[in-house]
Amino acid sequence: MATIDVPEQVSVLADAEALRKACKGWGTDEKAIISVLGHRNAVQRKQIRLAYEDLYQEDLIKRLESELSGDFEKAVYRWILDPADRDAVLANVAIKKLSPDHHVIVEISCTRSPEELLVVRRAYQARYKHSLEEDVAAHTKGDTRKLLVALVSAFRYDGEEINTRVANSEAKILHEAVKDKEFNHEEIIRILSTRSKMQLMATFNRYRDDHGTTITKNLEGDSGDEFLKTLRPTIRCLNDPKKYFEKVLRNSIRRVGTDEDALTRVIVTRAEKDLKDVKELYYKRNSVPLDQAVAKDTTGDYKALLLTLLGKED
Repeated sequence: MATIDVPEQVSVLADAEALRKACKGWGTDEKAIISVLGHRNAVQRKQIRLAYEDLYQEDLIKRLESELSGDFEKAVYRWILDPADRDAVLANVAIKKLSPDHHVIVEISCTRSPEELLVVRRAYQARYKHSLEEDVAAHTKGDTRKLLVALVSAFRYDGEEINTRVANSEAKILHEAVKDKEFNHEEIIRILSTRSKMQLMATFNRYRDDHGTTITKNLEGDSGDEFLKTLRPTIRCLNDPKKYFEKVLRNSIRRVGTDEDALTRVIVTRAEKDLKDVKELYYKRNSVPLDQAVAKDTTGDYKALLLTLLGKED
């Protein structure tokens, strides 16, 4: 369930005017920006952008980028983009980093629905004049490349039907590969990149029932192994995305120095999806409400925006 609080009736023209006013004159009214954008869903934010451009012949995103700075500017920019466009930007930034963030590519390809991933790939092409697959392939190598290209290219069956016989046999295949420490086995890549999420959950459950432990617990190995570092989050994202996002949030806050990129990414991408469930999981796991942990670790307008998206005003 979503955490953002959206009013029943919205005037996109009034919103566009309020944002223009917030950006005019000396100093920017950040509170006004948060009070409008922090309470609008993706469809409304798009309508506001179009209304703003219509009224003022100016790109709202560019205007906000020039008015704001730091983590707050980055969070507003991520939030105001269409979800697919945002994922395209997140993927591109992750790929082009000196040390690529493979887990961000995994996150986008394994926690979005097949239709959503298809739209992300279209948005990526439109924005960067390359395909997501070719950029992932150009910035990775070896088995990690094979896994990531297969994941971003996937168009899985998205229904509820599962085949118990397949779950049983593929749980065996996974166990054999893991037991022999053949983590990069082509069958692992095939299973993870082609099966539906419901089918994979049945396979992972069969693995756990047969062997008394989860597959991720068995994926121990060299902590510097790039392929393993990509494989573990792949299985977590496919099997239990809420649990995965809770862990990303926990790690982003617990670090010495907050990982603002991860914190912003999860809150912004999940606020209209399942952030309420992730919040509940976070509290169960850490005995501290997520908004309290975020408030303690962030400051200023950045903190105010994140708390608004978490459904808790500062």
